[in-house]
Amino acid sequence: MIGPKGENFGVLAKAEALSKAMEVNLDLIEISPTAQPPVAKIMDLGKYLYQQQKKQKDAAKKSHETGVKGVQIGLGTSLHDLEMRAKKIEEFLKDGHRVRVEMALRGREKYLDKNFLNERLNRVLHLVSEKYKIAESPKKSPRGIAAIIENAK
Repeated sequence: MIGPKGENFGVLAKAEALSKAMEVNLDLIEISPTAQPPVAKIMDLGKYLYQQQKKQKDAAKKSHETGVKGVQIGLGTSLHDLEMRAKKIEEFLKDGHRVRVEMALRGREKYLDKNFLNERLNRVLHLVSEKYKIAESPKKSPRGIAAIIENAK
């Protein structure tokens, strides 16, 4: 049992703890129900709930969700455009995201030699200066061929 000013009352019976809370006109709140014996504190319930909400908001601010970002290139994309895409990929990797590099293929391009298509996809990956590892090797996708890379930490 913890008092309103942080003092430790030791192990008390439930009735005795409730009477102490009534004396100071505050609530008896069970802080840690799974502990042996359970920990309770005398304080205002509204203040306790407010502190819990604040802790949750701070934890949510500190958490950073990583997702899969996408970069799309074409079969005939020029070298300069590939360099620009590589810079974008580097930015995503620095932010901790996984990057799906997709080569969009149209019409007859879908039936070209797989090694040729992989070589074209690797052109952009060779331009990425950030260290990365291939999470999923190049595979056929509905719109062409795609690979997923992530930061190598």
